[in-house]
Amino acid sequence: MNFNFEQGEIFLIDKPFRWTSFDVVNNLRGFLHSRLGIKKMKIGHTGTLDPLATGLLILCTGRFTKQIEQFKDLDKEYTGTITLGATTPSFDLETEIDFSFPCDHITEEAIHSVSISLTGTYEQLPPVYSAVKIDGKRAYEYARRDQKVIIKPKVISVSAFEVTGIRMPHVDFRIVCSKGTYIRALARDFGKALNCGAHITALCRTRIGQYHLRDAWELEELKKALLEGGVINEQ
Repeated sequence: MNFNFEQGEIFLIDKPFRWTSFDVVNNLRGFLHSRLGIKKMKIGHTGTLDPLATGLLILCTGRFTKQIEQFKDLDKEYTGTITLGATTPSFDLETEIDFSFPCDHITEEAIHSVSISLTGTYEQLPPVYSAVKIDGKRAYEYARRDQKVIIKPKVISVSAFEVTGIRMPHVDFRIVCSKGTYIRALARDFGKALNCGAHITALCRTRIGQYHLRDAWELEELKKALLEGGVINEQ
């Protein structure tokens, strides 16, 4: 197996839990520099995945970085768990629970009905704890300093919102959606519609377009393959 980083490679990576997308990019870049002697290398990812999410992250190197925007336009599939009865400022477990609500009134029929209501094309308000840029800074930079900002809603499309399991107060799901969709915001809206609050407690990206998580590398396995395989260095 030969790798030509300058000409361009596309790597499917299973992002580790609590790693940022940039952590993965920087880790691989550092490996290429320190272990393989590749000092200058264009490398980037095709779409941010939350630190507390796992799953498919696509990295492009060399000339293939010019294709990154094309990857961003592809639809995405996620699986995970929404926990009802409590909210957090970040809509996931990055922040502590701020409010709790009773959810004894919620039926399985209501849960399925709300999932159907959240499919289609509509405007979604992104989370304050997000990478949305406001005046040159990421929204989460303001949020972590308790600074209030105004975030504009974005048009998204949810083509599938399937409830795959109910273990109250936990609801397992599979979602297929367009670029720019925040699953955490879907969890927020899910809780609001059920009048009980909700947040994400597990999230995994399983597909980007035709690329699947089942074909992805564990980061350490990829490094091993790079050491054992041939690397064409055109510097």
